[in-house]
Amino acid sequence: MIVMMTEQRAIQNTLRFVQSLFMVALWALASTGALAKSSQILVVGDSISAGYGLSSGEGWVDLLTKKLAREKIPADLINASISGDTTAGGLSRLPALLAKHKPTVVLIELGGNDGLRGSPVATAKANLLKMAQMSKASGAKVLIVGMQMPPNFGATYTAQFEAMYVDVAKAVNAGLVPALLEKIGTDLSKFQADRIHPTAAAQPVLLDTVWPALVKLLK
Repeated sequence: MIVMMTEQRAIQNTLRFVQSLFMVALWALASTGALAKSSQILVVGDSISAGYGLSSGEGWVDLLTKKLAREKIPADLINASISGDTTAGGLSRLPALLAKHKPTVVLIELGGNDGLRGSPVATAKANLLKMAQMSKASGAKVLIVGMQMPPNFGATYTAQFEAMYVDVAKAVNAGLVPALLEKIGTDLSKFQADRIHPTAAAQPVLLDTVWPALVKLLK
């Protein structure tokens, strides 16, 4: 009888020891972020985010993937950007993208082509707002990435265009990057021959412009 009780105690002590090791391992994994849930970042943009005129891997969205890995931030990135896309195009594509990828963060970089075509700001603004609301309703956080129009479009149009992004972000409490190309400004050495699309050398600057606002949403 005494021998059996001793064996039972030994088994119990062994089980407690194994449980302790398991809890320590869980704590270690959690502290290193190994158990952190991976974010799903959906980028819905135009040629600026699609990497127009660049080699594979050179675009700022590609660089973002590498930065997330370096920063040890668990995230999968889906780049659904299409060259030439407008806010209307993005709005029409968004429901299927949300259903397929179930993103936790939606980054919307659209409007530049609307502006270059002289489309009414009110129309582009309504489309962006619907996209942001739709993304929020799906449970995702939203980051609005703005563009600027050249001064030859007139002071009134350019001012309304820039304010559009601020207004949409405020309306849905979204993150905001007011102007993606602000840091390269009018430096033509940072643009391709068309003077519209940034060069490969400018892509890290675009990433640095987006990163602070994006990382807040990921945290």
